Amino acid sequence: MTAPQYADEYRRLAARLDALPNGFPSTPDGLELALLARLFTPEEAALAAQLRLTLETPAALAARIGGDARALRDTLKSLANRGLIEVGRAPGGLGFALMPFVVGFYENQNTRLDAELARLIEVYFKKAFPSVLNVEPQFHRVIPIGETIPVAIDVQPFESATAIVDQAKAWGVIECICRKQKALIGEACGHPLEVCMIFSSVPGAFDHAGEVRALTHEEALATLRLAAEAGLVHTVGNRQDHTTYICNCCTCSCGILRGVAELGMANVVARAAFESVVDAALCTSCEACAAWCQFDALALDEDGIMAVNRQRCVGCGQCVLHCDQGALSLARRPEHEIKPVPATLHDWQAQRAEARGHDLADVL
Repeated sequence: MTAPQYADEYRRLAARLDALPNGFPSTPDGLELALLARLFTPEEAALAAQLRLTLETPAALAARIGGDARALRDTLKSLANRGLIEVGRAPGGLGFALMPFVVGFYENQNTRLDAELARLIEVYFKKAFPSVLNVEPQFHRVIPIGETIPVAIDVQPFESATAIVDQAKAWGVIECICRKQKALIGEACGHPLEVCMIFSSVPGAFDHAGEVRALTHEEALATLRLAAEAGLVHTVGNRQDHTTYICNCCTCSCGILRGVAELGMANVVARAAFESVVDAALCTSCEACAAWCQFDALALDEDGIMAVNRQRCVGCGQCVLHCDQGALSLARRPEHEIKPVPATLHDWQAQRAEARGHDLADVL
């Protein structure tokens, strides 16, 4: 069968997206072009391919690339309303910017995701994503379940899920697009669906936000607990100033954590600054903790005592939460093993662009 032909506009947008630090790898059969064709018209793709990561007003964009500012604004607003590009305040008014595929506009497509798109995403994930999942700094970083951290341990705000919730002024929850995608191809994992949490520093930001269900502070903490009790792993954007979302992930559906279970890649997610430790005197060898570990980091040793594989442990705290004997706890890793967390999004982008052999200045 002859492969479908796609407009050059999609090729230019695909190349532009792959030039971003996040990456958008190509495949021999052009799956990345098929994805873009499902979401963008050729005209929209041509415009998006000329955007930068820095917000620009339609007037500034028209001055740079040509065209009528009013017509550009209408197209940009349409793209932004569909979650395909960034929108925000820029010098001179409302600005627009290019958004990565992941983490980016894919996660905004809950209302447009159908079985056909879900199947396309699945094949693209398996064929293309290994090449960007193992790049450091990773997309996501694990943060432990709050109640599993001993009170005596010094914890930075960016290391604590509860602290991120507490610092926000508005809270919301949406369906996990990864679990929705897997369900649409007949591979639902059974974990809770409505547990992707988003935050804002603006009070009431999600009160009229469409697919987002606004939460109170107490409801946000309850959602966090529900996710933890379901065995899900808290992950956030891999930078210190990240406060906009907490993903509650599983290795069976999460597009990132599946790299561990399906691709055998141990470093697809940045580990927490903590690790599990076992009190041998309290361990009854029941193995309940191992059943909750999604990273195969726990196994009985030759003496029948639970042992932790430190290389596989990500410090999520699930084993601690589900050990009725109190034999497991989290301890801070040795400082030389804790990788510095990029301070800002720009720092993360610069480090990742360098790791991928790209010049960040080309897309800013």
